[in-house]
Amino acid sequence: MASKGLPIAEVDEIPPGGVKLVRVNGIEIGVFRTPGGYAAVKNVCPHMGAPLCLGRVTGTFAPSRPQEYSWVREGEILRCPWHAWEFDLLTGEALQVPGKRVKTYRVTVEDQRVVLHV
Repeated sequence: MASKGLPIAEVDEIPPGGVKLVRVNGIEIGVFRTPGGYAAVKNVCPHMGAPLCLGRVTGTFAPSRPQEYSWVREGEILRCPWHAWEFDLLTGEALQVPGKRVKTYRVTVEDQRVVLHV
């Protein structure tokens, strides 16, 4: 079954690095403007139920050798405001806890509108 598209904002309404919280069918969803477009996740951290989308959008360190640090993925990582768990905004995967993930939703741009597919 195809997901229904719901226009939730004009493209300029969500600034780069910004988020818009929307409620659809009783579920709160954060729609983020990432460097590559838009991403959407359920506003509940799977760890302890925190309002995940109130966390900081950031990057993360890539795996590396000791004393080498490489900052990557700026604007694509969401850090939980309660316990600092990090989630990939594009896939929902928790970076530090394999197998944990937050629900993601598809987002498209149609006629200069951000459309959330639920």
